[in-house]
Amino acid sequence: MAAEFTCDEKDRFSSRLATIPGIRPKPSIGDWILLEVEQPHELARKVNRRLAPGVLSVPRGISGAVRVHVGEPKENEALLRALREVQA
Repeated sequence: MAAEFTCDEKDRFSSRLATIPGIRPKPSIGDWILLEVEQPHELARKVNRRLAPGVLSVPRGISGAVRVHVGEPKENEALLRALREVQA
């Protein structure tokens, strides 16, 4: 993925993530987005079961957060759907 495309997709993805109740994207660098959430381990477990292990990870040393890699638009849309379902 080209750096320019990644930045555009990251901005779009982050904006869409912010529309999901209980998920608050934080300023992040690189191809990752840090999300402030209520129950990070539970959320990661549920989403990873629906999609694939490691889609959401719980970073060490940061409480109340998960992180997600910015992928291709199709992958990001699948993650958005899964997050909406689990947060409903």
